[in-house]
Amino acid sequence: MFELSERMKRIPPYLFAEIDAMKRRKIEEGVKVIDLGVGDPDLPTPKHIVEAAKKAVEKVERQKYPSYEGMLEFREAVAEFYRRRKGVKLDPETEVIALIGSKEGIAHLPFAFLNDGDIALIPDPGYPVYYSATILADGKPYFIPLKKENNFLPNLEEIPSEIAKNAKIMFLNYPNNPTTAIAPKEFIKEAIDFCIDNRIILAHDAAYSEITFDGYRAYSFLEFENAFEVTIEFNSLSKTYNMTGWRIGFACGNEEILKGLLKVKTNVDSGVFEVVQEAAIAALTGDDKVIDEINKTYKERRDIFVSGLKEAGFNVEKPKATFYVWCEVGGSSIEFVKNLLDKVGIVATPGVGFGEHGEGFVRFSLTKSTEIIEEAVKRLQTLK
Repeated sequence: MFELSERMKRIPPYLFAEIDAMKRRKIEEGVKVIDLGVGDPDLPTPKHIVEAAKKAVEKVERQKYPSYEGMLEFREAVAEFYRRRKGVKLDPETEVIALIGSKEGIAHLPFAFLNDGDIALIPDPGYPVYYSATILADGKPYFIPLKKENNFLPNLEEIPSEIAKNAKIMFLNYPNNPTTAIAPKEFIKEAIDFCIDNRIILAHDAAYSEITFDGYRAYSFLEFENAFEVTIEFNSLSKTYNMTGWRIGFACGNEEILKGLLKVKTNVDSGVFEVVQEAAIAALTGDDKVIDEINKTYKERRDIFVSGLKEAGFNVEKPKATFYVWCEVGGSSIEFVKNLLDKVGIVATPGVGFGEHGEGFVRFSLTKSTEIIEEAVKRLQTLK
């Protein structure tokens, strides 16, 4: 009776919803499923952040409509966080806005800057929202492959000049989901220059910027010369502070781009609950040892899991960032995932779900306890 719009018909079912359905069926069959699919941290939100929210919820002034751009105190906390962690100077009044999670901001950006048929450059494999948001804004996706032989960095020289001239947005994401790749200085500089030369908005998704190991520090793209001319950087407290359910993030960078995004937001949402913003302030201004402890936990899990995969004969590299493991399996990633679930009761995410160039890989998440990771390794080793 009611037909979906043509743009909605072009969007595939959300990947993780399909995986959840597969998981439910196995649980109903009595299988003790280990879910290493969706990246939702199992660790609790640090106590001092929760306590800040408890105190804030009783404040009458926090129970009203928030501002669209976010509390100035929150934006100042973001600016201090970027100064401390990245050496980047941000004007909290003009170069930072609050988001209802970084996903929301990424999804709304194309509505601000794409006209019907305008091109967005989208990494493949990549976070599905880059594609779906482009389609919903009547934009035209152009996929830029992330290949193993190029360390999962796009080869910008391979983008046809006609495409580059007509592109309005380029999405990038480092540290990368799903491949766990990191971006060296040389590539970041190249990406910024490419976007300046072609008048393209560089939309950098930095959601995993603080989940790093082995002495590696992830760069903010805003650290680099001329970056503010074209760059909007999205970040989130979800992964850094185990706050996925709180729905709080931010965008920072070019003032003009932020104004465009904010104009969309003023028409579709009413800002972030100020109690959540107070909790976020406690997170961003708190002791960075909290981040170090979280990363220590993920590193321990990573080491156990990657070692186990290698012993089982899998072709896998130890990631320097994110809480994922990107594992080469060859052949159909969907068939591998189905086989994994059927034979040993483990959920993973098929690489092809992130784009055609993700085929032949699967993504495992490290968001389970050490004991569960060890059990997963035992099960995986029975496959070979």
